[in-house]
Amino acid sequence: MIRKLSLFLLSVLLVGCNSMKISDFENATPRFDLFSYFEGKSMAYGIFEDRFGNVKRQFRVEIQGTVTDGVLVLDEQFYFDDGERDERIWTIKKEENGHYTGTADDIIGTAKGIVAGNALNWRYDLDLKVGDSSLRVHFNDWMFLQEGDVLINRASVTKWGFEVGQVSIFFVRPADGV
Repeated sequence: MIRKLSLFLLSVLLVGCNSMKISDFENATPRFDLFSYFEGKSMAYGIFEDRFGNVKRQFRVEIQGTVTDGVLVLDEQFYFDDGERDERIWTIKKEENGHYTGTADDIIGTAKGIVAGNALNWRYDLDLKVGDSSLRVHFNDWMFLQEGDVLINRASVTKWGFEVGQVSIFFVRPADGV
């Protein structure tokens, strides 16, 4: 009886975790345009928390976005609090009906995203550096554009369906747009 109750509660918990849908944000403003937001320079500041809510890393990202022939290239330069530096260069294409696809060297396959209203849901698999090795994880990013050109990103990081951590990132654009 206890085992059945535990399995029921676990299944309710797992189903409840994925209840947010992009359509929930269809009428939310300001409207998020991925290409126009990231064209030019922007900065991001973030943290990684383990599954217990302990902050494990802090970082900032300098981003340069270029749009050419309907393709957004994002050059992201990461600076971590422990002195480590990293780079990711995204190539993102706009598809139909608010859908996007993207690739980068450490992304496995193709990232897929969809925009509605002020939100973007972006999903991909990544080989995450852990010391001298890497761990293949899944990212489920939710980005929300706010007034003042602030973009909030909350990403769930999972391995085999179990959460290993959360990433919170806040993007800002320079006042002069350069």
